[in-house]
Amino acid sequence: MSTHAITLDDVKSAHDRISHLIHRTPVLTCATLDLLSERTLFFKAETFQRSGSFKIRGASNAVFSMSAEQVANGVVTHSSGNHAGAVALAAKLRGVPAHIVVPHNTPKVKTDAVRSYGGTLYFCAPTIDAREEECMRIQQDTGAAFVHPYNDPKVMAGQGTIALELLDQAPHLDAIVVPISGGGMTSGIAVAAKALKPSIKIIAAEPRGINQDAADVAAAKAAGELVPSNRPTTIADGLQGRMGCNTWPIVRDLVDGVITVSEEEIVAAMRLIYMHAKVVVEPSGAVGLAAVLRGQEVHPASGSHVQQGGTVGIEVGEAESTSSVADYDTVPQNEQGKKNKGLMKKQGILSPQQVLEGCKAIGIILCGGNVDLDAKGFWDMENWKPS
Repeated sequence: MSTHAITLDDVKSAHDRISHLIHRTPVLTCATLDLLSERTLFFKAETFQRSGSFKIRGASNAVFSMSAEQVANGVVTHSSGNHAGAVALAAKLRGVPAHIVVPHNTPKVKTDAVRSYGGTLYFCAPTIDAREEECMRIQQDTGAAFVHPYNDPKVMAGQGTIALELLDQAPHLDAIVVPISGGGMTSGIAVAAKALKPSIKIIAAEPRGINQDAADVAAAKAAGELVPSNRPTTIADGLQGRMGCNTWPIVRDLVDGVITVSEEEIVAAMRLIYMHAKVVVEPSGAVGLAAVLRGQEVHPASGSHVQQGGTVGIEVGEAESTSSVADYDTVPQNEQGKKNKGLMKKQGILSPQQVLEGCKAIGIILCGGNVDLDAKGFWDMENWKPS
């Protein structure tokens, strides 16, 4: 009997429950990215999912699993963005109110989505603790049912439906690379994929963050136990959670490796996806490709820079590569980063090349496309003057 919070049957039940509420997203290929990576890549384009990310899968499974009595006072959740919009949409489809807690620095494109689905927004400090405390207050005041953004088994099972579709669309995969923070998507995919194809590798892709302290999943895998997690400062705003009691055991047992990536590598991967796959992807959604390119020691001339505070800027011209062989090879900026680096060096964490060894056909989850182009000035006419 499984000791994990979900099983393949839970994922299959979730797919039966939500299949009429979600899109079966396409799997894309790109010859140029195959050439760069020296592998065959299959991109599961959750950028085309309802609400703009994979999150509607877990949110709708959780909301539609509840009884009428449970949702009589609506639902409440906290999120750094994509889960917020997904729960608001799922609640709208169920016909119940949605109370959504988000950090005050959440991208406008994501808060606008919550409002468009009829959700009520509550802003808080940009920490997990602040989000959880505000959520508890609203739950006590309203009686709304709580939908955890990643540690809820119903949410995890819903996210696992990605694997059911992907392995039907591309059954010959050697590995699936999944962006990770709280682990809801990774754990759901791992349970389903490993049950359907035991030989497949599940590889987590994680941002290191500007302060080099964001890779708590890699540190936890190295230590064999959860490690303290600060709120990471990273442009991958959708990857700011921390693993929970339900997601961690699955990540511990079923994830074959973790590859961490820098901010510059994330932006470089975004640029490659925009230029060659012609797909709009947010930073969190580009982390998977960034990890695969690290495994090949690809050094793209990104032509990009990252500003403190999570702003992505695009420049014309070349930039020096930041790729390297070993994870956590840059000097950490704070104490948590130093602890994480020490843990991984002590345990001898595998290099990206070792993690990806033997993997020729790789599925990559493009988990979201909710990038705030307005905030980046993309549509300003000053940038569109003819030359």
